[in-house]
Amino acid sequence: MDDEQRAGLIEAGRLLFARPCTFFYASQAINQLPPLAGPEVAFCGRSNVGKSSLLNALTGQKALARVSVTPGRTRQLNFFRCDEGQLTLVDMPGYGYAKASKTLKEDWQGLMFDFLRGRPTLRRVLLLMDARVEIKPADRAAIELLSDAAVAFQICITKVDDVKKAQLEKRIKELESLVKKRTAAHPLMLVTSSETGQGIAELRAELAAVARLG
Repeated sequence: MDDEQRAGLIEAGRLLFARPCTFFYASQAINQLPPLAGPEVAFCGRSNVGKSSLLNALTGQKALARVSVTPGRTRQLNFFRCDEGQLTLVDMPGYGYAKASKTLKEDWQGLMFDFLRGRPTLRRVLLLMDARVEIKPADRAAIELLSDAAVAFQICITKVDDVKKAQLEKRIKELESLVKKRTAAHPLMLVTSSETGQGIAELRAELAAVARLG
């Protein structure tokens, strides 16, 4: 992609998220999903990875997604309609929270897998990874789940403002090594900070590209 094309996508991303993005549906079971419409992008990650903060920064809204003081509290799929249906964002339940019961973890995995495997309008999943935290077994399990569901996914590193450059580079290399043989993994890794805004324009551009493809 040349500079002109890149600038065009950045502007498309800005315009996409300059328009209203609103919550419109919540589902706690696979048989309660909203009707199929336009393209969807889901956000998933370990509890406390900064998913809600990233969604708020992405959309330029302070409270679109609630930031829970108790990690692992979200137990449903939350749907947000952007630009009158040009794109739908799906906030998935967090995984890997130690205090969640075993049964609840299994329920979340079941709901996530069923949604990932059976949602034809789902174009991509953004798998969030905390730059400050080493890769956990739950993260590896999530990558396995995404691969088994045969859904396209892309790594998005969060909270990069809170780590030194060397640590970030190490984390990026670890993640690249982890997903390089996964055919469903997108080759571009996103690096973001909800606090400073780093990478938000690039994330918006990626999502605008998905919306364009429909």
